[in-house]
Amino acid sequence: MVATALFVSAYVLQADFDRRRLQLEKIKSYAGNRDEGFLVIGVAGIVGLAGARLYHVLESPSAFFADPWPQLFSRFGFAWFGGFLGGFVALLFLARRLKIPVLEFMDICSPAACVGYAIGRIGCLLSGDGDYGMPTSLPWGMSFPNGVVPTTQRVHPTPLYEFFIWLAIAAILWRLGAKYLRDPAGTAPKGEIFCFYLILTGIARFLVEIIRINPRSFFGMSNAQTASLVSLALGVALLLRVKSQFRAQKRTATA
Repeated sequence: MVATALFVSAYVLQADFDRRRLQLEKIKSYAGNRDEGFLVIGVAGIVGLAGARLYHVLESPSAFFADPWPQLFSRFGFAWFGGFLGGFVALLFLARRLKIPVLEFMDICSPAACVGYAIGRIGCLLSGDGDYGMPTSLPWGMSFPNGVVPTTQRVHPTPLYEFFIWLAIAAILWRLGAKYLRDPAGTAPKGEIFCFYLILTGIARFLVEIIRINPRSFFGMSNAQTASLVSLALGVALLLRVKSQFRAQKRTATA
């Protein structure tokens, strides 16, 4: 499912490159005859997986340092926020290396990132790796008796919730991109789609964590909820900044 997520998100990213008619010659020189999206997703995906794994093991530092190698190379245990940080750093490096405006690059990558995350969550569901929620009597409750973290109780299938929510967020971001492309004069600043990505995914993850079984740490919140609040705050702060700069540039241009 991780491989499927990378392939599908690469197609989505390539579609965004194509609809924007971006001629990314520097990426083409690295990618050879392949599409640009696959190179970008390949680099960001690998670094993101490494970040997700490292973040997860460092959430329990005493257990990690007691026996680090089995935890580093285990097939389960990947933290969303670590994956986001790793992928973000990789995209930032690629944008600067290839001299692409960072905020525009993040706008383009945001829908693909949502799609990749959504599909990756199906892997969590299939493996029963403990990402499920609290016990429930709802008709769609599921049990995972043979999961990596087994349970015979019927629980909220939170990976499925996230799959549908993140696909919906991807659709919203994609439509925002289409709206901006229809306006050649430019009524929205670069980076706005990325800001909405940070805000919407932060809200969604915070709400899903309410019914998830993850342990609580900061003020009764899970680590993922704390990270979600950070994502939300960064998104709001960045959105206010890019809108302010955009309005200032518009006033200067019309003066």
